[in-house]
Amino acid sequence: MTWRPQYRSSKFRHVFGKAATKENCYDGVPITRSVHDNHFCSVNPRFIAVITECAGGGAFIVLSVNHTGKVDPHHPKVSGHRGNVLDIKWNPFNDFCIASCSEDATVKIWDIPKHGVLKNITVPWKELQGHSRRVGLIEWHPTASNVLFSTGYDHQVMVWNLNTPEQVVKNPVRMISVHPEVVLSMSFNTDGSRLATSCKDKKIRVIDPRTGTLLQETSCKSHRASKVLFLGNLKMLLSTGSSCWNHRQVALWDQEDLSQPSFQEDLDGSSGVLFPFYDPDTHMLYIAGKGDGNIRYYEVSAEKPYVHYLTEYRSILPQKGVGVMPKRGLDVCSCEVFRFYRLVTIKSLIEPLSMIVPRRSETYQEDIYPMTAGKEPALTAEEWLSGVDKGPMLMSLRPGSKVETYIDHLESRKSLSASLDTRRSQSRPGLLQLAYIQEQLGFAQKEEHKGAGVSPSLLPSSRERSQDRSCALSTAANNHEDLTQNSPPKTENELRQVFYKQQEEIRRLRELLNQRDIRIKQLELEIKNVRNSQSSR
Repeated sequence: MTWRPQYRSSKFRHVFGKAATKENCYDGVPITRSVHDNHFCSVNPRFIAVITECAGGGAFIVLSVNHTGKVDPHHPKVSGHRGNVLDIKWNPFNDFCIASCSEDATVKIWDIPKHGVLKNITVPWKELQGHSRRVGLIEWHPTASNVLFSTGYDHQVMVWNLNTPEQVVKNPVRMISVHPEVVLSMSFNTDGSRLATSCKDKKIRVIDPRTGTLLQETSCKSHRASKVLFLGNLKMLLSTGSSCWNHRQVALWDQEDLSQPSFQEDLDGSSGVLFPFYDPDTHMLYIAGKGDGNIRYYEVSAEKPYVHYLTEYRSILPQKGVGVMPKRGLDVCSCEVFRFYRLVTIKSLIEPLSMIVPRRSETYQEDIYPMTAGKEPALTAEEWLSGVDKGPMLMSLRPGSKVETYIDHLESRKSLSASLDTRRSQSRPGLLQLAYIQEQLGFAQKEEHKGAGVSPSLLPSSRERSQDRSCALSTAANNHEDLTQNSPPKTENELRQVFYKQQEEIRRLRELLNQRDIRIKQLELEIKNVRNSQSSR
């Protein structure tokens, strides 16, 4: 009996990295020479921000994503800190708002003009003063608006509510004091109800970010963690660090039991910090090392052996830091599933790197682009502080969609849309077709509400449904009578008039269908909110 290798069936097995050409890179950027173990770069669909060298304080540069090529050495900077800038993060719900922290022990929030930075910005929108030593790390809450977390060399994690009238905020809403050493990384789970941290004492901690209560803590001595990351809805944590033999190592943990890792693997003997990145939509894990020229990527599953190695991207240029584009900024027409921005210090270069799934078709590939987190917050800061937890608002990446969809597409909705498109193409819109459409839409809504367990109070009343149906049928009937009460057209002018009336009827029916689609999306959103509220209980 011959031995045969075991191959995993995966649509991402052949993902490859494609580096941008020289003219599509950002050349001449004075990247910081700081030795801090941060990304030094933050990206959103409009801007890319990079920490730079600056005499007499700290600064970072903000470039338009489309501003590729040679960068002006005198390009205006955001330079309001008195010490070196250590970390920057864009607000996930506002593409024109960015936070920065510095060695001057402050955190500052900046408003970026919509046309970009045309002159030096020195006055922040808000300044957060609470840390007694330099601030090394900041993170935005993933679902609540204007909630920011910061941690510094005073071993404190501070929670800030930016919905205050004061320009200078000195009192955080919460101080978390469970770390004996400097915090090296922070990561939230999907709904922001848990915060995972890695500390200089090489331990991983899971904390309730609202109360500051310590929930879990590692005690394993075979893995010394430096970075930690929540893996979406898999209820697992991934950490990168070193083994007892100083080999770089990755480890996987059950978030409910941090006594021993579920998976552990040595990578190599280099000394650079490993930065993990996880895509919850494709379940792909990327590992980029500081000072490395390669990026490894894996596929993560909920069953053993959990982590499946795919391949790696290799380059002769080492990276000092890495920025990541949010999913809503990717090029879905080229099947791009992830995009890095590599900071190459030796050439003062920012190199975009696209991770692409090879497909022959250039159409939208729905199987690799599920609903993803959008730019709308699920909660206000006050709601989150009061104890409410909700998952992110979702949106579709399909190009050309006018309305952002923040809920999951149900299979019944897909089949319904396909059947409606077929009927519209095969028959002339009229009274019978409109009645069929109304009947199918009502049936789909009943099935969705029945499967979701939505209370009847959220559903439209029978009187409202009958009024909508009677109004639509009367409109279609009037149009139908206009077309049929006259004798068949005899001249070219009469034929043209009948054609125009048919076009007007089609336009009105399309508007009616659009209104019904919007109503369905509203009901699906209410279903999603009810599910979240029930799961939080």
